[in-house]
Formats: sequence, structure tokens, C-alpha cells
Amino acid sequence: MTVLIVDDATAMRQSIRTFIADLAGEVYECSDGSEALACYIAHRPDWVLMDLKMKEMDGLAATQKIIESFPEARIIIVTSYDDPLLREASRQAGARDYVTKSDLLSLRRILQATKSANGQVA
Repeated sequence: MTVLIVDDATAMRQSIRTFIADLAGEVYECSDGSEALACYIAHRPDWVLMDLKMKEMDGLAATQKIIESFPEARIIIVTSYDDPLLREASRQAGARDYVTKSDLLSLRRILQATKSANGQVA
């Protein structure tokens, strides 16, 4: 499974990478939503793990742009904000799921279930 982690905090990207290391064969990283679109085009990862609040292009705009061009893209919002309005905005932008950074176990379960459903060895 290939994964693109998009977060403006290097430490958070590394934490997520470490947390999912045994599930992801290849991991790409970006620090901004605009970089995420270019990286998605170049690598077509199985999953994008997208932060919301970033400087150049936020996660909602990046999610919407990726989904507009690649409707099959699978994006999970991974954010510090546990906000019902942001959850709905993320869904409207095309995100498949929404996970808080304080609950990375949920992120892991989503990725693990997808990997198992695709017949890949976890």
C-alpha cells in the first residue's frame, strides 16, 4: 500500500509514518496542499492522509482539487480539530474519513481494514 502524508509539521508526518510503517510499503510526504496535488499526480498513492490547517493551501482545498481530478482518490483527513462542521466540510470536499491526531488508532484500523479487504497481507 502506498500512502501520501500531508502535514505542515515534520514531527507529525514522521509520527504518522512510524505509526503506519508496517502497513505501508511506500510513503511519500508533503508539507502543503499544493505539494500534495503534484505528489498525488506523480505517485498515485492508495491513500492520502491530509492535515487541514496548512499555510499555502489548506487540506480542504487540496482534497477538493485532488478529488476533482481523480474521483477515485482515497483521502482521510487527519487533524487536531474535532469539529462537526469541519467533518462535514471534509466529507463535502470528498474525504472518505476524518480522524483526529489524538486517535491514530482509528486511522490504523481504517488502513488495516482496507489492506485486508484487498487481500494483501497485513
